[in-house]
Amino acid sequence: MDASEAEASAQSDRKEDSAPSGQGADGPKPKKASLKRTRDTKAKKTKKARVSRPAPLGYTVHQGEDMLLVISSSTSQYDGSAWMPKKKGGKKKKKAAKGKLKAKQVKKKKTVRAKPKLENKPVTKEEEDVDLFVAQAEGDQRWSQSLPEEVLISIFQMVVIQEGAVPFLCRVGRVCRLWNAAASSPVLWRKVTVGHCWIAPGRTQLPKTERKIKDTVSWLAAHRFSQLRDFSLCHWTKNVDFALETVSQFCPHLRSLKLSYCTGVTAKAFQSLGLHSRSLHSLNLQYSEFQVEGLLDYLDDHGGQIRQMLFTHGMKNDRLLTAITRGCCPDLELLEVNTKLDSKDCELPVCIQALQISCPKLKTFRMLNVRPLHKTMRNAADLTAGFPLLEELCIATTSYSYMTDKDLLDILFGSSRLRVLDLRGCSRITPSGLALLPCLELECLFWGQYFSSHIGLSPKKGLHMVTQKWSQTLQQLDIANQLFPEDDLELAMSYLAQATEADTLRSLNLSGTRITPQALRSVVGQMTALDYLNLSSCRYLPRGVKRIYRGQEDIRQLLDKLE
Repeated sequence: MDASEAEASAQSDRKEDSAPSGQGADGPKPKKASLKRTRDTKAKKTKKARVSRPAPLGYTVHQGEDMLLVISSSTSQYDGSAWMPKKKGGKKKKKAAKGKLKAKQVKKKKTVRAKPKLENKPVTKEEEDVDLFVAQAEGDQRWSQSLPEEVLISIFQMVVIQEGAVPFLCRVGRVCRLWNAAASSPVLWRKVTVGHCWIAPGRTQLPKTERKIKDTVSWLAAHRFSQLRDFSLCHWTKNVDFALETVSQFCPHLRSLKLSYCTGVTAKAFQSLGLHSRSLHSLNLQYSEFQVEGLLDYLDDHGGQIRQMLFTHGMKNDRLLTAITRGCCPDLELLEVNTKLDSKDCELPVCIQALQISCPKLKTFRMLNVRPLHKTMRNAADLTAGFPLLEELCIATTSYSYMTDKDLLDILFGSSRLRVLDLRGCSRITPSGLALLPCLELECLFWGQYFSSHIGLSPKKGLHMVTQKWSQTLQQLDIANQLFPEDDLELAMSYLAQATEADTLRSLNLSGTRITPQALRSVVGQMTALDYLNLSSCRYLPRGVKRIYRGQEDIRQLLDKLE
């Protein structure tokens, strides 16, 4: 009886559960409507989540042993893989009461399920890439260890020529033992320039910094400068004496010394140079402040070994030129005197005849932005031979020059080997004065007028005499802003064009002149080696032609425009 009663109760329960689906009574219908609403709301929420889901990335990142691998997922081998999200349309989820929470859980489950599928396919490729990378690193290490030291020195030498020895060699010497051994080669330390490496110019040096500077200079001189030839200091306001004394003691082969924008050079430095640097033959002291008396004492004792002297014009420094004209440097080959750009006093008294007697071996004489005032000797020195070995004369200035044809002839009357003549700013020089010079193989003539307030006051004629004399040898000609007439320019260009056998002209500056298209056509059409032509501010040329031309192809296009 108990079992039959249990079965009867179970059947009655099943009938009650199945009754609402077929009956139309009021009680069960609201439950069915509520189910439909929850399903609809859940479907809508799922669609919103799909719309807001970001697009899949086109790559994935894997972290290997020594690097990050970026693997693209845009290729066909990833189609249908776990990286592409599967579209599940038509399947409805149950239990809509916690829709948001379940949507988050479903997303988490998707990422978790994607991991093993990803590892099955691209992991082998990733391992291969990592193995290849490690093998390449080992190969690089073997290459650096087996590279011959001579080859590495040759590579460093090419960099040193372009960038300088310091600080390049100091940095590469810290890479490894091989690079340190190559960077320590004395061949690479023959030319060294040291700037303000430790402290900016104008800043005060602390005692610790000053001690570090001295220790570094001492170590470099003792361990690197055994074959030093050329040494330069730039923007040093302190410890210049210490540096020069140290370098002179450890560098017996020192030939050239340059001090640029340095201060505080005393007689101790020059005394040390005189005691130890017996091979020194070049002194460049431009834009530097030094004790003139100490340098004069050095020149009196060791001036016979000096071949090149460069200094800046000043009230105290002009005594150097006086000492040179007295004969303290009889073997001088290069003399250059310049002035600061902001200096107002540019006049330099000089006795050319005394200089010709004291420096008969002079090859280069430059006075940059300096107006020389010629002084004559009391005893007429007509027996002097001038500068028989002079190859370059530069008297360029940005202001007014007192140089006349007579003054120029007094300097160059015996200079038959002259190759370079720079007269920029010398507005008093005339073509007839240039035609009287004894040099017959002049290669460079710079005669342009720049930044001069006297341009246009005295028109000149006779340019054809200059081009006719040196048409076979001229390589560079600069007559910028020279107001020669149009017919004179046309005749001068024709003489240049007739020298077709030589064809040596490389550079021609006609900026600001009255050159005409006809005169320009003759010289451009014949001079095939011409690779620089300046036609800016030429009023008689068409507007599209007035510019600077570089290269033979560019100049040939100009010839087409002129025709």
